[in-house]
Amino acid sequence: MNQHEIIQTINTELALELPVQLSEDELRQQLAAYINELIIHDFNKLVVLLYRIDVSEAKLSNLLKENTKQDAGKMIAGLIIERQAQKIKTRRQFRQPDNDWSDEEKW
Repeated sequence: MNQHEIIQTINTELALELPVQLSEDELRQQLAAYINELIIHDFNKLVVLLYRIDVSEAKLSNLLKENTKQDAGKMIAGLIIERQAQKIKTRRQFRQPDNDWSDEEKW
């Protein structure tokens, strides 16, 4: 799995336009800045995004409780990146091989 694919998935799910050539650190920083803006200005939108992405509420809660002095945006960004990578991996595992079936056989 590559960084480009993770960024594309994040852009799609969060309706962002992050450059696909970002390094992992740059992605984490830009995503953290976006999340921190949501924390300050539109917390409800952040909650909806985290729910839609399916970030573990228990994992997030524990992470924030254990790291109260850390930047919440960076921690949440890390969880989002991790979750998107998991989704990509799962999709690959369960992807069906593209068979040469006729349209009638592909229902």
